[in-house]
Amino acid sequence: MLEWKSKSCLFVLMSSSHILKIPQFSAHASDLRQEFDRRFADPLKAHRGRFVWDYWHVPDQYTLLRTPAPQFFDQKLYLSFHKELVMWGRRELGCWDISPPWMSLYIEGCKQELHSDVPHGPWAFVYSLSPRQIQFLGGETLLLKSSVLNYWSQMSRAEDRELSSFVDRIPQKQNQLLVFDPRYPHGVTEVRGVQDPRQGRLVIHGWFTEPKTYIEGYLPPKKTESILNKAFEQAQNAILQAEPTLGVLSLQMRVLKSGKIKSFRYATENLKDLQGQKPKALLTKIRKIYESQEFPSARGDTLITVPLIIS
Repeated sequence: MLEWKSKSCLFVLMSSSHILKIPQFSAHASDLRQEFDRRFADPLKAHRGRFVWDYWHVPDQYTLLRTPAPQFFDQKLYLSFHKELVMWGRRELGCWDISPPWMSLYIEGCKQELHSDVPHGPWAFVYSLSPRQIQFLGGETLLLKSSVLNYWSQMSRAEDRELSSFVDRIPQKQNQLLVFDPRYPHGVTEVRGVQDPRQGRLVIHGWFTEPKTYIEGYLPPKKTESILNKAFEQAQNAILQAEPTLGVLSLQMRVLKSGKIKSFRYATENLKDLQGQKPKALLTKIRKIYESQEFPSARGDTLITVPLIIS
């Protein structure tokens, strides 16, 4: 039995369905930020905590400073944040772990040109530890809009040719977690105007990995697994019968102790057919399949998160 725990969290689903923003994500943001600032408080004081940065420069692609995040911070503090991030990924994405995260620092001239990440994991994350009062220019995360995949059939106005019609720009905000589909081209606009590391763009980033069903609560594991396997087979048949579709979704069900489903939602979903349209009929069918399942009674409520990756 896993103890039921609930954490309220505000999600902002942007106009592009492959982007999630979670403001005020971590309870440890202030402590993480303070530790970083202490390292650079006295530029004349040399200590080993300052000599951990790799200057990563690939011509016409990447220019930034980076270091493995777990090795930079106090271990106890970092592990608390790491657990927080991993548990969020399990509950909301159905991803059981994260890749070893990097921490990257952007000062004058640092940037990332558009690129995509296919093999690392189904969802990428960028967690901001940038200063609360932003002094630098640039530093936005750039994400190609999903509509670009079907752009030519939609171009009807002169203003559609401007950059804003191709990309979403997400500004830095301290303690904001940004989650997106890493297959979409993404990058970071050039940072200008600051050279002090304490004023730069600072992020912890990586990928959510190991997608598999996550069950938190009181339902008996073997019986629940059997029910979910049956639902998965039905969903798989529905996908095979539908128009060709690509993308990732995570569905989430809250099951009462009576075995009845109290709530169902798509925690994340970015499915597109070959015309770049959302497959509404398929999503409705998958929902009906899972909502029709009958679970046994248990001693308390259960939260189930099921990831489906369609490729």
